[in-house]
Amino acid sequence: MNEPIRAVFSTTDGLDLVADRYGSPTRGSVLMAHGGGQTRHAWAKTAAALGDRGWEAVTLDLRGHGDSGWSPTGDYGIQRFAEDLADVARAMGGRPALIGASLGGLAGLYAEAEYAPGSFSSITLVDIVPSMDPDGAAKVMEFMGAHIAQGFGSLEEASDVIAAYLPHRPRPADHSGLAKNLRQGADGRLRWHWDPGFVSGVHRGRSLRDVDMFESRLPELRLPVHLIRGRLSELVSHEAAEAFVAQLPNAKFTDVAGASHMVAGDRNDAFLSAAVGFLEQLDRQI
Repeated sequence: MNEPIRAVFSTTDGLDLVADRYGSPTRGSVLMAHGGGQTRHAWAKTAAALGDRGWEAVTLDLRGHGDSGWSPTGDYGIQRFAEDLADVARAMGGRPALIGASLGGLAGLYAEAEYAPGSFSSITLVDIVPSMDPDGAAKVMEFMGAHIAQGFGSLEEASDVIAAYLPHRPRPADHSGLAKNLRQGADGRLRWHWDPGFVSGVHRGRSLRDVDMFESRLPELRLPVHLIRGRLSELVSHEAAEAFVAQLPNAKFTDVAGASHMVAGDRNDAFLSAAVGFLEQLDRQI
């Protein structure tokens, strides 16, 4: 596997978004957007595999995450993430396929339905639909907010917290992947590699009326959409997944056994098979 090439994209409000590029666009380009509280490194294995198969894969740190800039105004509303993804897609040369987990997927869907239709050639949503379970979403946000202030004394301490939150997942012997999702503060403690203001800022800017209008436009989408759900998901029920796919004219649904909301992390081989299979099917239709 060749090492990725670092790239930087600028947002309309002056932030730098850091990304890694894998492969070359022989078969096209794929933009990969992580979930809230993650970084671009969550996609490393998938992006490398896509690069080996002939795609250019661009893994992006969303605003306020990883090495990307933090919003000086705490603007982390879904519409802002949507604008960022549409602008990055345009900078990539237009209409990449989007693979988006949770926040990244919802922002891409919002961009395509409202902000900039035609931004993507297809959308793969990883365990997210607009009508997500509110209790499951609250559980995720509670986990993200639990250690904002105090952080962790060591990688092992952070690993213990993750293991308690994801008891179904085997604990890795190597903490190098976890280290990429943490940053060391001046006090020597480790904290998640994202802006603490994200937890409160992500809910800004959308009213219930906005949500209703967004969902009403989904049946108008004509691009291919693939929903990959974790069968153990706490955010997306099987019924919600089927209802979402049923309202779109060109959508499919894959259920990954043994995976929770963090599908790619729980069952990367199964996730990769589903994601690549979808892109290859579209490639054969061109």
